[in-house]
Amino acid sequence: MSGLTRTVGALGVAAVGCFAYGVLIEPRDFLVRRGALPVLPPGHDTLRVLHIADLHLLTKQRAKREFLRRLIALEPDFVVNTGDNISEPEAIEALASDLNELLQVPGVFVFGSNDYRLPHFRNPLAYLMPSGPSQHYERPPMPIDELTAVLSSGGWVDLNEHRTRMDLQGTTLDFRGTSDAHENRDDYSQVAGPVAPDADVTIGVTHAPYLRILDSMTKDGVNLILAGHTHGGQVCVPAYGALISNCDLPPQHARGVHRHRRKKHTSIVHVSAGLGMSPYAPFRFACRPEVSLLRLVARSE
Repeated sequence: MSGLTRTVGALGVAAVGCFAYGVLIEPRDFLVRRGALPVLPPGHDTLRVLHIADLHLLTKQRAKREFLRRLIALEPDFVVNTGDNISEPEAIEALASDLNELLQVPGVFVFGSNDYRLPHFRNPLAYLMPSGPSQHYERPPMPIDELTAVLSSGGWVDLNEHRTRMDLQGTTLDFRGTSDAHENRDDYSQVAGPVAPDADVTIGVTHAPYLRILDSMTKDGVNLILAGHTHGGQVCVPAYGALISNCDLPPQHARGVHRHRRKKHTSIVHVSAGLGMSPYAPFRFACRPEVSLLRLVARSE
């Protein structure tokens, strides 16, 4: 056997091994990512926010469902859900059961495209191509009213083109949100405007972190923006990171925290890599599925 043949054979074995790992192991290797964000005024007590994104839940996903049931043990002060909760209508009942206790914690939510319509097949290699806002596909609708009722059942607030206010532990939080920018469902004009001067912190919530949303929220003075959609790149290169973000956000910002600056304002942006992926592309590599437990702490100024 020639050296070239042995090399090709070794590469083939490695490729099969990586594929098996990405399908069978990493999608079930759930992570609670933790961090601190300095967005509160000096002197305010720390708040713990649980950021949940991109569950893409199927009823048969027992490991993911068990992970969801354990999240209440993290004892968050409030929850932010940035959409793409389900991948089949039947999963709404499972979602209600698995989030049961967590739905009683104060929270807000927005929707992603898979909350509105069933996922569709696309070439998995398309995830490696540059992506802009997509058009609405003719796909069967999800029972969005039923999903809204479940997520609202314990008091979570629907932020799709809405604003709301929450008072927690002496801190006033002002929220504004948009629906999915990836399918052009967003309309920031419905919630736009300067931040309220009597709010201690203003939080923007959106599914897909397109730059037009980040720019608009930042110009308005929003302190913190939470988003999902990117799956953290889903297939990453070890020691390098994401190759794509599935939107116009630079790939290096497809997961984690960065600062977004526009004119005189700066927002802290947190993008979650999420817990799932499309059932037609059930593969993650070097990008573990995650939720984020973020401590909102006082600024040092």
